[in-house]
Amino acid sequence: MNTGQIDLLGLELPIVLRPSARVSDEELMRFSEQNKPFKIERNKEGDLTIMTPVGGIGGTQEQYITGTLFAWTQQDGTGIDFSPSTGFNLPDGSCLQPDASWMTLERWNSLTLKQQTGFPPLCPDFVVEVRSQSDPRRVLEDKMQAWLDNGAKLAWLVDPIAASVTIYRPGHAAETLERPEIVKGEAPVDGFELRCTRLWA
Repeated sequence: MNTGQIDLLGLELPIVLRPSARVSDEELMRFSEQNKPFKIERNKEGDLTIMTPVGGIGGTQEQYITGTLFAWTQQDGTGIDFSPSTGFNLPDGSCLQPDASWMTLERWNSLTLKQQTGFPPLCPDFVVEVRSQSDPRRVLEDKMQAWLDNGAKLAWLVDPIAASVTIYRPGHAAETLERPEIVKGEAPVDGFELRCTRLWA
């Protein structure tokens, strides 16, 4: 792929590119670096989805959630959390970036340094996606199912627009909580709590 800076100004995002050949991890990483702050993911078919940067309100909501997860992770000590810009190479061949994510230290430490430095070749145990104004709800719902299909044990879709949190668990129907004050984690993140009141406008 001929990677480089693409003039994305004026285009209606998200857009999907279908390269003539599958983009390698190295090409995807370089392409993403060259086109910051746009978020770029590769789906299982090899298509690239380019998404708009998060806005101010969305940025504070995302930071609040990642910060809360970080603080709990430091206190709990059994896992490691990742920033929203971390891409994961998933079993289905896609490379996705959750808004917040966590995995056990045991799984993380099973990777080589090279694997840890690039896109880690495994699915986080716990992921959170935060809907912004530019995110169609259906697209995020499909992405949540993709996380489960690739091995996530627990996934939350936080939707400040609808003031809801939808919980996804393998083998169970999705459970939606309307305007919850607190959402409590369960395995694999027992003890994690997200106070949601500040997310609801």
